[in-house]
Amino acid sequence: MFQTRPTLQGTFGMVSSTHWLASAAAMAVLEDGGNAYDAAVAGAFVLHVVEPHLNGPGGEVPMIIAPAGGTPKVLCGQGPAPAGATIEHYTSLGLDLVPGTGPLAAAVPGAVDAWLLLLHDHGTKPLREVLKYAISYAEDGHPAVDRVGATVETVRELFETEWTSSAALYLRDGRAPEPGEVIKNTALANTWRRLVTEAEAAGSGRETQIEAARKAWREGFVAEAIAKFAAKPTMDTSGERHSGTLTGADLAAFRATYEDPVTYTWNGWTIAKAGLWSQGPVFLQQLALLPEQLDYATPDYYHTLIEGTKLAMADREAWYGDSSDVDVQALLSPAYNESRRKLIGERASHELRPGSPDGREPRLSKHAQYVAGGGAVQSATGAGEPTVAKDGATRGDTCHLDVVDRWGNMVAATPSGGWLQSNPVIPELGFPLGTRLQMAWLDPGLPNSLAPGKRPRTTLTPSLASRDGVPVMAFGTPGGDQQDQWSAHFFLAVALREKVRSGLDLQGAIDAPNWHNDSFPGSFYPRAMVAGSVTVESRIGEDVIAGLENRGHVVTVGEPWSEGRLCAVARDPETGVLSAAANPRGMQGYAAGR
Repeated sequence: MFQTRPTLQGTFGMVSSTHWLASAAAMAVLEDGGNAYDAAVAGAFVLHVVEPHLNGPGGEVPMIIAPAGGTPKVLCGQGPAPAGATIEHYTSLGLDLVPGTGPLAAAVPGAVDAWLLLLHDHGTKPLREVLKYAISYAEDGHPAVDRVGATVETVRELFETEWTSSAALYLRDGRAPEPGEVIKNTALANTWRRLVTEAEAAGSGRETQIEAARKAWREGFVAEAIAKFAAKPTMDTSGERHSGTLTGADLAAFRATYEDPVTYTWNGWTIAKAGLWSQGPVFLQQLALLPEQLDYATPDYYHTLIEGTKLAMADREAWYGDSSDVDVQALLSPAYNESRRKLIGERASHELRPGSPDGREPRLSKHAQYVAGGGAVQSATGAGEPTVAKDGATRGDTCHLDVVDRWGNMVAATPSGGWLQSNPVIPELGFPLGTRLQMAWLDPGLPNSLAPGKRPRTTLTPSLASRDGVPVMAFGTPGGDQQDQWSAHFFLAVALREKVRSGLDLQGAIDAPNWHNDSFPGSFYPRAMVAGSVTVESRIGEDVIAGLENRGHVVTVGEPWSEGRLCAVARDPETGVLSAAANPRGMQGYAAGR
């Protein structure tokens, strides 16, 4: 099978991320004696600089870490809804959905505190050493990737007329950055430099300094600037100007937290995911719904995966959320999945069919109802890379970063939010707030209903796979609702195909033709869905396309390299050989290692 690149192999360290500069920075930290967690933090802060259309310090990050010899843990950097973010407040403004942009959509920023907590608890390097790469790229500049300028152009009018602080940064001389043009963010460099200065003023100890940086972020100059800016009336996707609900008290109260992952074992592989506050268990439900026999890459194979995804995503809509009272194990139980598997027939379903775990009746948002007998309620708007309407409506995207070091420490992280098109840039900080609250419903009484202190159900979903209790592979992808669809297909391509060079065929699995469907309410404003839809890369083959159409799927044939942006690293526990691979789509993701 054709591969765009080799699967990298070595014994010292491996990194894979969605931008080559982040991979290079993380690898530099490994070369300087740091471990996987030091490297991940350095790479993550670089991603904030070089992929501002995909993530930023005002966003969030879930990650799964596996210390050498230890068990996987989830580190949650998903901030909750502010204390003032009540359904009543939003509906009193005449809203029936949380806007897709603007400060009303901002949750408490969680990414920076999570990265600093990881560095404090599991890293070895001082803050200055891991931030120097991001500071350098922000201050001295970096070549803009193609999508930065393209994204800015889609919101040019909004920037020029309303979000003028964003125009000052991204429309220098009245034009968006050209591909390869060196762009700088001096304000962001100054933010990181001041954070380091205040941290080092607190004392000489590494941990003391990191804790001081966390406090400066949530209670000091950063928090003050964020709270002040969130209170400003700002144009959003509703077409009106609204102030946010985020306050200094909300910022001061947040701490990133650890929790146990949800796991499921399939064919000797145990996959760890974040809990029902994320869409992570969708991946596990897809595996639980699979039949015993799978003939890889046939029309039947794709049909089975697509139909299983629809069932898992329907359950996501009914049962997932930070206030869910459903035991996730009920959704993964053999009896439940045996009954759900019977719903997968010879024809494509055009209905949203959540199940009834423990005999409970599902409830859905009024925005998640299909017409009886099927049919699209709305048209889906874009997938993957951000698309932005004239009114500023945004489908933002995401980054991913995986690292494994020579000691066996492993991390998978999916940073996102705080995109340049999500909110105006805070001038003195150099970054905007995020919009993750758009994923919560304004219907009361649902697991994912908006409520103060609740995490909005996120699409961000890193993965970590073990065999015989030993972590083997960390992986993930950008892509919003597509993440667990693309990741599941990648994982099965690894698990069902032959190994290469005594290791996992990571690059071959990433390169394999991928797909996604939109037969469920999207997580991004305006929460669109298309019944029976599936989008495939043209490389998937005419026989598969015809086979899916004959089964009643509404097939859209995309460009040959348009679906999936996976990153992955792996470690063979028997030999210690490390592997890495990265997505070639978009010519931006790269792996590094030796």
